[in-house]
Amino acid sequence: MLRAHAVEDVRRAEAAAMARLADGALMQRAAAGLAAAVVDVLGGAYGRRVLLLVGPGDNGGDALWAGARLAGRGTQVEALLLADRAHEAGLRALRAAGGRATSEAAGLHPSPDLVVDGIVGIGGRPGLAPAAVAALDRFAGVPVVAVDVPSGVDVDTGRLGGPHVQAHVTVTFGTHKVAHLVDPAANACGALHLVDLDLDPDELGAPVVEALQPDDVRALLPHPSDVAHKYTRGVVGVRAGSGTYPGAALLAVSGANTGLAGMVRYVGPEDIAHTVRSAHPEVVGAGRVQAWVVGPGGGDDAGTMLADARADGVPLVVDADALRHVDGPLPGCVLTPHAGELAAMLGVERAEVEAAPLGFARDAARRWDCVVLLKGHHTLVADPAGHVRVTTTGVPWLATAGAGDVLAGLVGALLAAGLEAYDAASVGSWVHGAAATEASAGGPLTASRVAVQIPRLVRDVLPGLG
Repeated sequence: MLRAHAVEDVRRAEAAAMARLADGALMQRAAAGLAAAVVDVLGGAYGRRVLLLVGPGDNGGDALWAGARLAGRGTQVEALLLADRAHEAGLRALRAAGGRATSEAAGLHPSPDLVVDGIVGIGGRPGLAPAAVAALDRFAGVPVVAVDVPSGVDVDTGRLGGPHVQAHVTVTFGTHKVAHLVDPAANACGALHLVDLDLDPDELGAPVVEALQPDDVRALLPHPSDVAHKYTRGVVGVRAGSGTYPGAALLAVSGANTGLAGMVRYVGPEDIAHTVRSAHPEVVGAGRVQAWVVGPGGGDDAGTMLADARADGVPLVVDADALRHVDGPLPGCVLTPHAGELAAMLGVERAEVEAAPLGFARDAARRWDCVVLLKGHHTLVADPAGHVRVTTTGVPWLATAGAGDVLAGLVGALLAAGLEAYDAASVGSWVHGAAATEASAGGPLTASRVAVQIPRLVRDVLPGLG
């Protein structure tokens, strides 16, 4: 499990580590990891040009010490000091190694190979001072390696509040932070590189957000026992589709009918049912289910679909048109809105949700007493107790019509197979994104191809489930 912690918890754990280590040892570990990452990005050290943007805090100190290491390996290092003070020991080390530090941008080499963002760290506030903005503008287009977090983001919420660094790589220390995983700040981080500082997990405490990794998904995915039959593996029902959106039913069934549950039932207009059965002859009609998927392409019938499904008293995946008819708590269920749909449910503007998805996903999970899967670049899965998982799989090509219908069906199958709502939503989102990555192979993608790829993903990427 990849875990991201709050600033307060990171500071506590770092203080405990510094108390048991020699003075300055923790910063030296961070600087060594940062310097190694810079060399990796540059493809070498000797003869390269690196510019350090240095603020007054410890992140500036990390950048200066890393700059000293780089200068010692033949890198031409300059530091632009953006405050009236800088980490004194780091500054001395940089100059002693042959690096140059100045507070005047005019004298800097105009074309560095890389910029190191040591402007502000995890204690910084959203936005940047004018001097930092001017420095970034001056070297626009040069790759940036951010120290710990891109300067200017809100570290504990992932929000943006003005100018900020857009990093190509972020080198972080000890543990991940919320801004690394949660949009929109996650979009500013680029590739993430974690430097282990051997922080005490007990001092760090519980993470704010988590992200499943392949081993976690492998452990959670249901797989049949030696004596399983189709009913013990779970039956998922799909109520979806309308005359306006008949394809949504087929896509939702495709997501449900990937082999992770023992049986799929479809209930809907007969002409759509005929199309579904033609594509998926193993899908049957009405009967008992362990979970329902409701709403994809439901149109004007979505309210009736939701009411009929709720009458069975089983867990639901409520998607698309059915979300408009949620009028009270739905314990044990999963809502799967995108930002616009959640905004409509909460009576706010879409831009507000996109600016602060973590807070809105948590609020919605508490309000409806259920799991909320908020779809996006980094999908969030929140439960009523405040736990949040972030999906880091997927590719931009997944932003395609019908992909959400496939996801709803997949989550429903996992619910029917016996996973709790929080696990079903987060595992389903991970598998959906990973399958899309495999199906895309770097190129365009359609929703139906994602569904086809899911069994292959489970077989090839997550072996040992048989």
